[in-house]
Amino acid sequence: MTGSIGGDSLFAGTAWHYARYRPGYPQMLVDDIVQQFHLDGTGRLLDLGCGTGQLSLPLAEHVAAIVGMDPEPEMLAEATRQAQADHIVNATWVQGDSADLPGEFGRFRLVTMGRSFHWMDREQVLVALDHMVEDSGGLVLANDSCLVRPVTAWQQAIEDMQGRFLPPDFAPPDPLPGRMNAPVDHRSHQEILARSSFAQVRGLVYEFDRRWTVEQIIGYLYSTSLPLRRLLGDQLTAFEQAITSALLAIDPAGQFVEPVTLEVLAATRG
Repeated sequence: MTGSIGGDSLFAGTAWHYARYRPGYPQMLVDDIVQQFHLDGTGRLLDLGCGTGQLSLPLAEHVAAIVGMDPEPEMLAEATRQAQADHIVNATWVQGDSADLPGEFGRFRLVTMGRSFHWMDREQVLVALDHMVEDSGGLVLANDSCLVRPVTAWQQAIEDMQGRFLPPDFAPPDPLPGRMNAPVDHRSHQEILARSSFAQVRGLVYEFDRRWTVEQIIGYLYSTSLPLRRLLGDQLTAFEQAITSALLAIDPAGQFVEPVTLEVLAATRG
């Protein structure tokens, strides 16, 4: 999911790869959300930083309506395409970011944020959501381990190769542009939630293996907030060849296993 932040989207130009190469969420998570929040086909769902709808679309059959919000119009176009492909007719996609809340969006049973809450002004968002979430509703924050954070030898090879091709003066994107002088907030999501109206927090952890091919790995690299394709420029082909060679040297069959830890916070009013 992409960041609901102020200003230009950090994910501009990534939507095609995001829709095709970002992994979805396991069915066991969907089932747990449906059970915990008693999703019975009624109520509305707001997906903040919805990206291409990877978290909200699997929940569509369990709610009356979905509103997906994202700052990147290309993400919303891909979400619309996927909803149509899946014959989902109760989803609406809105261009915007967390600064637009509470707005005139109405009330919701559930608000989901998949791989997106860390991009937001978290305290501001939670204050706004207090006016938008039904008394018996709540929030779901889902964050999984990242392919480019090296755990295995093949992931380390990817990090090393990116380092060789990125400009030496490159700095990662700022999660909150325009707040360069603000102190970095190192508090966990749990700490932020504990000081909000949604202080009753249930933590869930899902551990499983995710399998990748070389094509999927390269596609994933082009889906992140790191503007890799732009940074590579005319070295794009050379980078892809180098990544492919490095990975196949580790596993000539081209099959790679990522140990995934998916951490989920389900928050309700205390």
